[in-house]
Amino acid sequence: MKQTLTLFLLLHIWAVAAQPAFRFSYGAIVRGDTTSPRMAVVFTGHEFADGGNFIANTLKKRNLKASFFLTGDFYRNPDFGKLIGQLRQNGHYLGAHSDAHLLYCDWSRRDSLLVTQKQFVDDLTANYTAMFPFSIPPAEDELYFLPPYEWYNDTIAVWTRQQGLQLINFSPGTRSAADYTWPQLPNYRSSRVILQSIRDFERASPAGLNGFILLLHIGTDPRRTDKFYKKLPTLLRFLKARGYQPVRVDELLNR
Repeated sequence: MKQTLTLFLLLHIWAVAAQPAFRFSYGAIVRGDTTSPRMAVVFTGHEFADGGNFIANTLKKRNLKASFFLTGDFYRNPDFGKLIGQLRQNGHYLGAHSDAHLLYCDWSRRDSLLVTQKQFVDDLTANYTAMFPFSIPPAEDELYFLPPYEWYNDTIAVWTRQQGLQLINFSPGTRSAADYTWPQLPNYRSSRVILQSIRDFERASPAGLNGFILLLHIGTDPRRTDKFYKKLPTLLRFLKARGYQPVRVDELLNR
């Protein structure tokens, strides 16, 4: 019995040590294995999809797979149905981003929830219901959920896990998530500044973009005329030249 227990403990220690060291923030995975050149380009969508066809065609031309986390409102929009079908057919990861793009917690007091658990679950369920017509199957081992506004707290992470999902978010360090901004906003960043922030981070960080979850938007407000998705070919050339391998999030985080 003692030998069996000792063997079990040794196997458990080996299994834990063999797992890649993912990085977490408030219960969400924010970065994959930093010893591997694999990384994920992730797009979120709610109201806008003006970059959808350009993004899909750019990825297909380079035979690359990305991940798209879309709201229920996005999935139900008849104007976006053809695009969603194309993304599905091309083999990209399609996930949930909440049904109605709710704000879960206060911007200045992160521990202050703005939704109840029932509101959270009902909204999330509605998001997956909207995905059903597109025959989006569950991942073989784990489903990933990217929260609306990319803003959440530990409680949201727990509620997500109780639904059998793993919360994820973008890797910090670049300005990529600001590609939705327009000039009148105080946090506006031009496409040139965003692209340069990715290059600067990659060169300054010891691990570069290894295991990185790089978040962009599939479409933006018309007030932003400087569309960052037009820089996607340049970004992908940069990643290739630096030796990175863009993959779907389920491939990046598959443990």
